Amino acid sequence: MSQRMAAAPTERSEAERARSGAVSGGAAGRVLAAEVARLRATRPGTAPRVLDVGGGSGAWAVPLAALGCAVTVVDSSPNALAALQRRARDAGVHDRVRAVQGDVDALGDVVPAGSADLVLGHGLLEVVDDPVRAVAALTLAADAGAAVSVLTAGRYAAVLSRTVAGRLVEARTLLTDPDGRFGPDDALRRRLGADALRELLEGAGLRVEVLQGDGVLEGWVPGATRDGGPSAARAVAELEELATGVTPLRELAARLHALGRRAG
Repeated sequence: MSQRMAAAPTERSEAERARSGAVSGGAAGRVLAAEVARLRATRPGTAPRVLDVGGGSGAWAVPLAALGCAVTVVDSSPNALAALQRRARDAGVHDRVRAVQGDVDALGDVVPAGSADLVLGHGLLEVVDDPVRAVAALTLAADAGAAVSVLTAGRYAAVLSRTVAGRLVEARTLLTDPDGRFGPDDALRRRLGADALRELLEGAGLRVEVLQGDGVLEGWVPGATRDGGPSAARAVAELEELATGVTPLRELAARLHALGRRAG
């Protein structure tokens, strides 16, 4: 591929990048850090209760614990939970992280309703059988006035990346398929656009406060530019931060991030 466009992300990265992240950086991370700060200011001396559903090895949970949160991670994979516990020990926050084996389809069996101040469902909606049921479960676990954060693979970034790569049949299928899949071999069950994501959250009774792109332009920057040293990295980060709030560019994001709030 020429230097005009970065290589399209792989299918594996679409699913995994939504699960990974740093609370200190990226569009979703900045929103979560602000929400944690709000919770701590509202109730000084009380650790915000965070529930991370499908949180895997703790890419979000461990940084949130480092911010002083008490984090429960629910995941169906014993291996991922073991990695989470190692990661938490290495970071010195093992006493603030609890690992629970389970999944969103039976979330009520392992997590009491209304028990979380902040609920995460990152990299979840693109792999579950029923996204409506999944968002309803996340909402039920949230306390009154609590926020639900969802990060999911974006549909139109996938269309554009395949178009640029010359994979036109896949691009057409992604664009026309009801679930935004390119065929039976697709690793993801669905990809969403911003309107569909908003509809899911509002259908569960959440008031959507944030709907933004995460990874709007950074994935399209040529590798040679991204690897051009600290000044290039800063330039990419600044461009990405500016693009995050631009509505027409939002649909081109590799991931869509929404924060919805349950009624108080």
